[in-house]
Amino acid sequence: MTPQYVLRTEGLCRQFGTFKANSDVSIALPHGARHALIGPNGAGKTTLINMLTGVLPPSAGQVFLREENITSLPQSVRVKRGLTRTFQINTLFWGLTVLESVLLAICERKGVATAWWRPLSQRTEEIEEAMTLLRQLHLERDAQRITRSLPYGRQRLVEIALALATKPSVLLLDEPAAGIPAGESREIFEVLAALPSDVSILFIEHDMDIVFRFAQRITVLVGGKVLTDGTPAEIASDPRVKEVYLGESEHV
Repeated sequence: MTPQYVLRTEGLCRQFGTFKANSDVSIALPHGARHALIGPNGAGKTTLINMLTGVLPPSAGQVFLREENITSLPQSVRVKRGLTRTFQINTLFWGLTVLESVLLAICERKGVATAWWRPLSQRTEEIEEAMTLLRQLHLERDAQRITRSLPYGRQRLVEIALALATKPSVLLLDEPAAGIPAGESREIFEVLAALPSDVSILFIEHDMDIVFRFAQRITVLVGGKVLTDGTPAEIASDPRVKEVYLGESEHV
């Protein structure tokens, strides 16, 4: 029987000394979710993502991937279980081509990375998988370009490609459009929106136009706690959200 939720938390808390960064945070992502995490600066969004990925241990509470309690698992094991964050692939292979970078990530997943550089003609299966992924992300025309030569927005797409090369069931994105011109950020989210439903996405984003266009459901954090959770329409009409975050003039 397929679990109802691919990722969920129960009462997650994180305290730094006397400061409570997160308090009693419970969220649940169904399979195929496109779920946004929003809130003002200091709301505890990144701290929550850090607990989901194992960067930080929670002070209390639990994290479940499908039905498995992964609260105490290290980051590397969580990735192998299918929970991937783009930040975990935080160093692009600047001197490699885009194809070589994705090929290396695929070989790493398959446990053959130590021999990934052998003649490409001998890596037919991995190359086909890499090219399929590049086509999926509209990166095929950049396959032979050196990564450092790409515009920043396309470098972010390469970062997402490296994350997807791990075959995640859940992809966590911390402000994937940050620092990217509006046109390029729209391209990134159009690509993400087209990903198959077997990849569930939880993302932090400050651009509310992107959030309301892309997310199927939104959780609002304020002061480290869940203020509310709902559909974009419900969030847009919630007076509490307008007061603390959106502003009365937005999305009414």
